[in-house]
Amino acid sequence: MTSLSLLSHLECTNCRRVYSADALHTTCPNCGKVLFARYDLEHANGLSPHALAHREWNMWRWRELLPVRDAENIVTLGEGMTPLLHAARLGDSHNFKQLYIKEEGLNPTGSFKARGLSAAVSRAKELGVKTIAVPSAGNAAGAAAAYGARAGMETYVFMPQDAPEINKIESYIAGAQVYLVRGLISDAGKIVRTLTPQYGWFDVSTLKEPYRVEGKKTMGLEIAEQFGWELPDAIIYPTGGGTGIIGMWKAFEELEQLGWIGSKRPKMIAVQASGCAPIVKAFEEGKETAEAWQNARTIADGLRVPEPFADYLILRVVRESGGTALAVSDEEIRQAMGEWARAEGMFVAPESAATYAAFKKLVANHFLEPHERVVLFNTGSGLKYPNLIQAEVAVWEG
Repeated sequence: MTSLSLLSHLECTNCRRVYSADALHTTCPNCGKVLFARYDLEHANGLSPHALAHREWNMWRWRELLPVRDAENIVTLGEGMTPLLHAARLGDSHNFKQLYIKEEGLNPTGSFKARGLSAAVSRAKELGVKTIAVPSAGNAAGAAAAYGARAGMETYVFMPQDAPEINKIESYIAGAQVYLVRGLISDAGKIVRTLTPQYGWFDVSTLKEPYRVEGKKTMGLEIAEQFGWELPDAIIYPTGGGTGIIGMWKAFEELEQLGWIGSKRPKMIAVQASGCAPIVKAFEEGKETAEAWQNARTIADGLRVPEPFADYLILRVVRESGGTALAVSDEEIRQAMGEWARAEGMFVAPESAATYAAFKKLVANHFLEPHERVVLFNTGSGLKYPNLIQAEVAVWEG
């Protein structure tokens, strides 16, 4: 077997108990909280910025810091290494010369979910899993179906009835068993948790297993590399389940342990929709966990997560980084989608547009200042949300 990974063990993010990384785990058997993969970074002898520069152009170039031991088990569609674009026109409109966009819409299946599902499915395959199940607001379902098909796994996806139509289609065409749920992603999650023991599925829900976050952390690794191993001053991130914001924070910790960056960290800014903002409410009230949001509503399906499982980790990251959490309205999201497209030529997902709407508020209240280097995340392509835009076009009569 070709040894790739420096994976050492699993550690609970709450009670700190340690478990074997080579046994199949979901959450911590002791307290039920999130498990993190830990790596033997003291023996990362073959990994260096110079060596990295000559590797393949996808997220698996970080193989030592990813959880798959044998290359034969990597399930990839070329995910990762997305561009970091200078948003000159958007930035100039606010006197910010260093505003950037991490363009995740160019991933396979059109969103950042490809990273997490590539890692989770790869490790599940390595540990002998044959069938996976996932609740999803939409994009994770499509990614699970695609990577499940690539791995030869049977895949079950459960999503709200009003999830974007394209997510239902892409899940179906990849051979997944697609079920629509009356309710929200939280209701879909309850169904998966209930049926998994009965049918022998492996649940790859957000942070309910240890490896989706490992794929998402590569966004943080890439940002560090793309900025020449100097982190930005702020990262503005659309936060539903929160895997990305948690993963990037983990990535920065690992890079510091490797000696590639110092102790400086970006302000991590969590953005939610005003119709579903459990993290924002908990942050403002000084709480360590979030209450379930009632009657969640927003056009940004990925932000319609009323009960984020890793609430305590999201809040911890935001506070440790000196960041903040704020909500924006659906009207502000729609406006931001248009402004972003007209300024930068990018049709972004509504979840992503929320980051620009938040940026404008943070500039107005001076939480962000013009000299700072700021990264907005486009987590997915707006092409998946054609129903949100009504084109006003004229018929040429010439």
